[in-house]
Amino acid sequence: MTYNEAIQELETILRSLETDQVDVDDLTARAERSAELIRLCRHKLRHAEASLDRVFDSLDEEETEPEEDDEDLDDDDLAEDDSEDDDAEDDDYQPGGPGRPAQPRLF
Repeated sequence: MTYNEAIQELETILRSLETDQVDVDDLTARAERSAELIRLCRHKLRHAEASLDRVFDSLDEEETEPEEDDEDLDDDDLAEDDSEDDDAEDDDYQPGGPGRPAQPRLF
């Protein structure tokens, strides 16, 4: 039984109790059935909450994990990487286009 089906059945029982259409002998059976449905709904809500917590926890773990590349580098490697980036920027500037000699920058 789904959560929505259980809620609908509970609402049906409640409506019948409010209109006094239930005789006293049937009242106990409906009360017991209502208790079963409430337990089922609580169980489904707890299960859904636990599942959502696991999903959000795994997302939080992914956000807080350091990147593997940065983890393996020490300070010397980082310094070398920075200097290589500077050289690469200079190599990219070729006003004459690829294969033509670069003119010196005046600025």
